[in-house]
Amino acid sequence: MGGVIVTNPPKADAKDVDALAGFGVATISEAMGRTGLLGPSIRPVQQGVRVAGTAVTVLGWPGDNLMIHAAVEQCGEGDILVVTTTSPCTDGLFGELFATALQHRGVRGVVLNTGIRDTQELRDMGFPGWSRAVSSQGTVKATGGSVNVPVAIDGQVVRPGDVIVADDDGVVVVPRERARETAARSEAREAKEAATRAAFLEGQLGLDRYGLRETLKRLGVEYKTYEEYAGEQP
Repeated sequence: MGGVIVTNPPKADAKDVDALAGFGVATISEAMGRTGLLGPSIRPVQQGVRVAGTAVTVLGWPGDNLMIHAAVEQCGEGDILVVTTTSPCTDGLFGELFATALQHRGVRGVVLNTGIRDTQELRDMGFPGWSRAVSSQGTVKATGGSVNVPVAIDGQVVRPGDVIVADDDGVVVVPRERARETAARSEAREAKEAATRAAFLEGQLGLDRYGLRETLKRLGVEYKTYEEYAGEQP
């Protein structure tokens, strides 16, 4: 199997990446019209961490981490490594040694559509990871693949240079051309949520703030006392 290693792909502007780092994955996805999520199976191996960076992508072979070694050379300050394989794989393609090399290069984290291992060591060294599985199963270095090409994870296309934001809720990808717009939309959404939060703290109900009483009525949902409801039961 051949492949290609693409060097110096275009990237989202660092200022836009840093702006997106201020928002949660859920907020960003909502700001993009509920798109961009990699799926609920990609989970963090730590808690309380949020990272944002530009994607360096890897397409490798199941059970083979050769192309991750090739990708390390292409990684730099502010990047996030994104790894997938040509068919499903939960082997532990990534661990402490890779993290050490990437951390030295300023990489902010890793997202794997595969397995990860050495999770305690990764937490201890402060290198965040998100993966489909945790597995001690080792790998080989024997098959070609590609670096910095578009890859698909859970139906979402990730291109090199796109923005990856990851936190306790999962992972979202923001196309590099939409990074600035999405940051602005996320800021507006957070302002709206802050106003709603203040209203809820004062006791307002979502039924009233969102005008949902009319929705319930339109859907035929009725209010009944317990006695009325109990009297109707067989």
